[in-house]
Amino acid sequence: MAGDFHITPALSDALTILGAAGIVIPAFARLRINPVIGFILVGIVAGPFGLGALTGRYPWLEAVSITDPTGIEPFAEFGIVLLLFTIGLELSFRRLVAMRKMVFGIGAAEMIGAATLIGGFLLAIQWPTQSALWLSLALAMSSTALVLPISGTQSPVGRAALSMLLFEDLALVPMLFLIGATAGAATSEVGESLSRIALYGSLAVVGILVIGRFILPTLFAQAARSKKPELFLAISLLVVILAATVTASVGLSPILGALIAGLVIAETDYRNEVELVVEPFKGLALGIFLITVGMRIDIGALVDDWLALIGALAGVLVVKSIVTAALLRLAGARPGVAAETGVLMSSPSETTLIVLGAAGAASILRQDTVAFWSAATAIGLTLTPVLAGLGRLAGRGVDRRHLETMEAEAVPDRTIIFGFGRVGRVVADMLQEHGRPYLAIDSDIDGFTDARSRGYSVMFGDVSRRELLDRLDLGKAKAVVLTMDDPVLTARLARRLRETHPALPIIARARDTHHAARLYKAGVTDAVPEAMEASLQLSEAVLVDIGVAMGPVIASIHEKRSELRAEIMKDGDLDVEPSLGRRRLRDVRSG
Repeated sequence: MAGDFHITPALSDALTILGAAGIVIPAFARLRINPVIGFILVGIVAGPFGLGALTGRYPWLEAVSITDPTGIEPFAEFGIVLLLFTIGLELSFRRLVAMRKMVFGIGAAEMIGAATLIGGFLLAIQWPTQSALWLSLALAMSSTALVLPISGTQSPVGRAALSMLLFEDLALVPMLFLIGATAGAATSEVGESLSRIALYGSLAVVGILVIGRFILPTLFAQAARSKKPELFLAISLLVVILAATVTASVGLSPILGALIAGLVIAETDYRNEVELVVEPFKGLALGIFLITVGMRIDIGALVDDWLALIGALAGVLVVKSIVTAALLRLAGARPGVAAETGVLMSSPSETTLIVLGAAGAASILRQDTVAFWSAATAIGLTLTPVLAGLGRLAGRGVDRRHLETMEAEAVPDRTIIFGFGRVGRVVADMLQEHGRPYLAIDSDIDGFTDARSRGYSVMFGDVSRRELLDRLDLGKAKAVVLTMDDPVLTARLARRLRETHPALPIIARARDTHHAARLYKAGVTDAVPEAMEASLQLSEAVLVDIGVAMGPVIASIHEKRSELRAEIMKDGDLDVEPSLGRRRLRDVRSG
């Protein structure tokens, strides 16, 4: 009966978690902030060490807090299972084959290198070998769920990060296998149990892969014929549950089964449809998992160990940054890409927490060790967006120092283009079309990198620095083109160039006629007001398209341009009328 219904503490905790996930995901998405921070904070605030600890004094807090951590363990396991399933969906044998050199080269070297340094330090301070091994491997992993949304997969940083993250996700399979086998061996004769679990576990994994290869396409084909998306979801969840049950029954972790289930489905032709129907659960699964992570963090207890906690996390960040950046540089990556990727990938991962939990359950790591490093990992995950920003700044700084040391070879009669945005590229294209040498200078590292990759002759540098102008040997230049979208810098640079090179042709991009007047006064040979020229061309097109004869249109355009020339001449107090499209046989000099 309805009157007998009451909310149990477990149900209250479940509603708190689901409600928090429902609030955090859209709220942080609207703010364009990764929700990881929000989920962890919800777990800290609402957890048993936050508001949950105050329910005895304030009973009304039970509605918005989590008081029974053990009661919500099924939710944590559910979140982990779904998270590993979605990671499996992102993997596929085809993708691994296409990226095999980067994945099994740089990816393997990065994880093994970072784990070796961390593990070596732990052994040096007398840690047990097995504990040092698994903790170092766990800390060497980076966050797929956070890094890829930040970096993307198309940029140089994103491609490098993807290759390393793919290897780590793939390495999670044997890691969980071995941890699960160790856990089973701890409760019986070690050698015999480990062999039995390894044998049965291998058979179970092979069985899942084989059965999935032949059975799943038929099931998904039937779902496709019914045109009911919920059938794809039902089949996917069934596969996850069965795979997790099978691996758990042979002594392995159920989350290993979920990962393999995702990998199996990723090999079918229905992968994209499954990803679509599972996508809403992906964020929820990660949210539930991270909330339970936050619940384990006792801020009060960490206050006493905050120096050790910050020091340990900082050590991991430094080691992983150096290893990642060094390996990418050895592989030929640009210094800025190596630096940015190193800092971005330095934080531990959500899979670190999974490995820590599995190692703790297998009695490989003590519970206080798991709690300490779980807290450090949670802080690292929270800092990942900040690390991404710092990495971007570090990458640009490294590239700037590296590229500004490049020698600018003086080529006689070349045109120098300052600024290489859309306008500068068009000028370069036209110079190339007529076989004229040029060199472009740009201070935007992303624009510089893209232009270099497209074959343009471009040099990185800050045009406001006098040393750069001296190195360019502008006395041998045919002309200088100023295309920067900075009116103050353009005028200042024009004045400086005219003082040092009186006969040098200087052609500048102007915003409007007033800006053009200032540039003529500063000493440019020609100033082209982009707004005015675009307006005249637009007017010409309109007049012709509505039926006005071409002759009167051209005459009116010339007349309008003459009016604008007079306006510029007056505003700039010029002695010579500017061209604005009308070429002269003599040089135009400003007054």
